[in-house]
Amino acid sequence: MLNRVVYSKCGRDKGKLFVVMDIQDEYLYLVDGKLRTLNKPKRKKVKHIQPTNYVCDLTTDGRALQDADIRKHLRFYENNAQGGRSHWQGTM
Repeated sequence: MLNRVVYSKCGRDKGKLFVVMDIQDEYLYLVDGKLRTLNKPKRKKVKHIQPTNYVCDLTTDGRALQDADIRKHLRFYENNAQGGRSHWQGTM
């Protein structure tokens, strides 16, 4: 589940894309690189997210992971994913 792209199913951020950065008990810590940065992730219960099949490769060749890297992966997923957002919204 780590580094997986997920959709938020509930709350103010419903329908937005995030990357799972950490898992603690029943909570996931999600980042989007904009509002929810690596320094301030969103804590959300597992039942409130919709996982996708896309897992980010967050290796950075020795440098620290940055919010721009997260935004890049989310942009790539939005532009290239099979089904994409409209598929997810139609199934819920």
